[in-house]
Amino acid sequence: MPGVGVCLFLACACAGAAPFYSAELIFPLHPQHNHAPSIVECPDGTLLVSWYRGSGERTADDVAVYGARRAAGAAPWGEAFVLADRPGFPDCNTAMMIDHHGQLWLFWPTVLANSWESCLTNFRVFKEGLSTPGNKPPRLEREGIVLLKPDDFHHDATAILDAVLREIGRPLSESEQKEVAQIRERLGDKLYQRLGWQPRCKPTVLSSGRILLPLYSDTFSISIMAISDDDGQTWYASKPLIGFGNIQPTVLRRNDGTLVAYMRDNGYLHRIQVAYSTDDGITWSTVEATDLPNPGSGLDAVRLQDGHWLLVYNDTTDGRWSLAVSLSEDEGRTWPWTRHLERDEKGRFHYPAVIQGADGTIHAVYSYFVEGGKSMKHAAFNEAWVRAGDENSP
Repeated sequence: MPGVGVCLFLACACAGAAPFYSAELIFPLHPQHNHAPSIVECPDGTLLVSWYRGSGERTADDVAVYGARRAAGAAPWGEAFVLADRPGFPDCNTAMMIDHHGQLWLFWPTVLANSWESCLTNFRVFKEGLSTPGNKPPRLEREGIVLLKPDDFHHDATAILDAVLREIGRPLSESEQKEVAQIRERLGDKLYQRLGWQPRCKPTVLSSGRILLPLYSDTFSISIMAISDDDGQTWYASKPLIGFGNIQPTVLRRNDGTLVAYMRDNGYLHRIQVAYSTDDGITWSTVEATDLPNPGSGLDAVRLQDGHWLLVYNDTTDGRWSLAVSLSEDEGRTWPWTRHLERDEKGRFHYPAVIQGADGTIHAVYSYFVEGGKSMKHAAFNEAWVRAGDENSP
């Protein structure tokens, strides 16, 4: 990891740089379902992307987690290889990080009974062979399961559910009534409180070394943080982030220590959801809606080396055909600059993951669905490109 002086130099250099942008597919359009990527930069500058591939999602038992590499400074991506597979079960959303030992962590859910409620989150740790050329997977060091035992949240969640239902301001349809009744029943069940948590966005590592792994439950459409204070040896649960429509959090830290979780809207508001923590992720504020649109699609964010925040998200309320990048200089309070990675109503461009490389380059990867097949797309750009806006696009 570069020192403070190096980071400051890179931040200043990037701030005065000319706009640049490049993009390419990680593999040719593919007939199977390829979705939900993550990306890391390895210690030597190699980029590594993960995603899942198979004949479907939770109902397809052939789904496995794949990876691909691109060496530092090299244009072509290597061939795909299997990073994880529980044969006979779907393996879905991927999230990755490089820890302070230079090890790669991969998190993903195995779907036990072809339903999101039956997810169990796994992890694998790789140390050797991260940057091996070709399609040879890195060497597995160890693996395990993130088992969580949240404090009983039945009573608090029921009260919030009642408040959410009052805010809707209309009678529920018959299907909605059945869904609410099912949620009420499951809220008091230990099995559903402890099972069904799955990852989507990368972990956040605090200055103390604490790891926050953002997880979410499609059982209740709420989120939680798996927390480790011992380098991932053990995990415990935060208090849940309950809004009954807030899933797939990405977490950034402000200079005053406040943690901000931005979440996909899985409800009726069609706005990115947000919650705050002032105790390093243990407890969280009431979930609120931001002014930023969301069509029910994943998002990701990163704190840049100069302290600015960057958010990648679908900026519509009616589909995943528009994928935007927004920039904030005031830690997420306003987002005055926006530019689009994709805008095509015939395609779907979604589930982004974003990081910043050691040299200041911003790397975003996302699911790329168009007529003819599916792939992962990688885009590399800088802040100046975002600030230039769509009016300067070719």
